[in-house]
Amino acid sequence: MAHNLKAELTSLPNILTFFRILLIPAVLVYIDNESPLRSFIAAALYAASALTDFVDGYLARRWNQITLLGKFLDPLADKLLVMATLVWMVPMGRIDAWLVVLLLARELSITSLRSVASSEGLVISARQMGKRKTALQMVGILCLIIHFRYPIVLFGAYANFHLVGLYTIYISLVFSIFSAVEYIGLFALAVQGEGKKAGRDLGTEE
Repeated sequence: MAHNLKAELTSLPNILTFFRILLIPAVLVYIDNESPLRSFIAAALYAASALTDFVDGYLARRWNQITLLGKFLDPLADKLLVMATLVWMVPMGRIDAWLVVLLLARELSITSLRSVASSEGLVISARQMGKRKTALQMVGILCLIIHFRYPIVLFGAYANFHLVGLYTIYISLVFSIFSAVEYIGLFALAVQGEGKKAGRDLGTEE
């Protein structure tokens, strides 16, 4: 048991996941309403964190190092990164509190639902709509961290990253609501299927 835990702790995919968690405070520290440079550094750290999410998953599958610890830490790191940055930006005026509350309520509700399903032996896998929601959230948060307006080379215009990020988050909220409904529907179907199976088993025993 101890040997397995040590192997899981020292596997490269899990080390990258730990690194992603450790980057979160650095991202928060550098978000600054007055300094475009500091916010750009925060955005770069956030992007690096998001990149490790892709890399550690790829390496875990490639090297057959998918571990129990990794299954726990990987989604935890993602949610900590999203939750921390969203909550941090509320008092800074970069995003409205009601929007963050809705997004976090959805995440906590669906995570709890999937945990209950898992404890009952039911598997509710990630759906495409949920994956799109996550991608939109990551892009939206990145733009909100950049925040400032930057000139678009050769076009003589400016890109307002704050507005781009906010509208992207609004779109992700729509995906969040629809994907939550989809997960609840799948949970209901899974429970119904288990109930019918139990009924058939009881009928067989009789």
